[in-house]
Amino acid sequence: MAKNKFHDGSGPSQRQLRVGETIRRALSDVLSRGDVHDSDLNRMSITVGEVRVSSDLKIATAYVLPLGGEGKEDCLKLLARNKGELRRFMGKRLALKFTPDLRFQLDTTFDRMDETRRMLDQADVRRDTQE
Repeated sequence: MAKNKFHDGSGPSQRQLRVGETIRRALSDVLSRGDVHDSDLNRMSITVGEVRVSSDLKIATAYVLPLGGEGKEDCLKLLARNKGELRRFMGKRLALKFTPDLRFQLDTTFDRMDETRRMLDQADVRRDTQE
């Protein structure tokens, strides 16, 4: 079985969590200020919900969502198109030996929360949870 770079059974280390949060803040700041030289990307308001860093700190996966949830696929394409410039910004801001490779995925946290609420609102589920 292949070893997962993001989870070895014990969860992320404190260093992974700290680096991930530092990258999340820096990336959010760069995107909100419109520092990237791409007018299409700068027109979007993008939320960076979480950044997970691999155990070797070489890959950082940012979980993103455009404000209002509109244009999700465009958001991912624009971020991927500008990942080199975004990585350079991260390198200047982070006190790391190596700047991690940036990857982007849609943040599905809110979708999962909505689905859980819908499930809990079903009559048979409410009945089962009250017994």
